[in-house]
Amino acid sequence: MPSDTIYGLSCRALDKKAVARLRKIKGCDQDKPFIALISSLTQLTDVGVITTDVAPALRYWPGRLTIICDALIAPLWLHRGTKTLAVRQPDNEELRNLIAKVGPIISTSANLASQKPARSMAAGQKFFGDKLDFYVDKGTINKKPSTIIHATFSKVEVVRPGAVRIKETT
Repeated sequence: MPSDTIYGLSCRALDKKAVARLRKIKGCDQDKPFIALISSLTQLTDVGVITTDVAPALRYWPGRLTIICDALIAPLWLHRGTKTLAVRQPDNEELRNLIAKVGPIISTSANLASQKPARSMAAGQKFFGDKLDFYVDKGTINKKPSTIIHATFSKVEVVRPGAVRIKETT
């Protein structure tokens, strides 16, 4: 399914079995948390993130900036023991409307672990075949993935450079 950045694999974030299935299909590190996509700030509490923690991202949202926040009360299947969660409000109205209806979703790039992300539905189908319930075709997407930052009150650290340029602070 396309987002505002690249094609991704997604499921409802609060469905433990769906998240476990997605992790198995992707074949990724069991300790690595996925990104949670939200339609609005009110959904942050659904995934255990305190709204004020996303303040450094607000000027870029909706958009292609992901922020890692403390998630002390998030379900274990979301934070994978890290007690943090990466969250983003995508700049894709169709996707935000879907998330508003079904609740926060998990998103991870449409690829097998260690492979380059799929840039089209056809490329995704080569990776996953009939293991997924459905595919959404929006043509070829040649965008950068989201920038991921970890921000605290005193500093901003770029964890993964991407679509948004951020200056780190110390």
